Amino acid sequence: MHYLSDPEAIYRQSFAAIRAEADLSALPDEVQPIAIRLIHACGMTDLLPDLRIDRSLSQAVRSALRTGAAILADCEMVRAGISSQALPEATRILCTLNESEARELGRKSGTTRSAAAVKLWKPMLAGAVAVIGNAPTALFSLLEMIDEGCPRPAAIIAMPVGFVGAAEAKAELAANPRGIPHATLLGRRGGSAMACATLNAITCGADW
Repeated sequence: MHYLSDPEAIYRQSFAAIRAEADLSALPDEVQPIAIRLIHACGMTDLLPDLRIDRSLSQAVRSALRTGAAILADCEMVRAGISSQALPEATRILCTLNESEARELGRKSGTTRSAAAVKLWKPMLAGAVAVIGNAPTALFSLLEMIDEGCPRPAAIIAMPVGFVGAAEAKAELAANPRGIPHATLLGRRGGSAMACATLNAITCGADW
């Protein structure tokens, strides 16, 4: 079999194909690298109209991480997909989904474990970078906490996927980001790989 195996060449050709097939001209310059990485992560060049990315997102994320902020992930797939080598050395990537407190809180509250796990972010939320790639209820829970006066994260990257609640949760964030730099993808599409791609696009190559 003959196929391209040089990783650098694969990246170059992939990004060239994306630029050829997707019209990025409507996006601000600082947002285009994120959009390219998102398309690369999913193979869908038609997602551009559904992207909602704040122009200040990259700056907000980098500033937060430079000051030692934590990254809060809604699931283990997000935590695993974040390129830790591209982060400041002391950066913590935290996921509370599998903590026993999350299971118990979810049971008592009659909500999902994902939503309950986000409640455990409260002591770490101020100035953090929240990355949600799986559960719509995690995003709903985060927005409710902020509306209730909890500490505010420095940025929200929210790409939950699914047929129940995903479109609604992301539409709420896009319509009212609560003054927080954010990125989301409207509709049912999303997932952990896309959430990670967004963050990795911002951190890879950053001068820490």
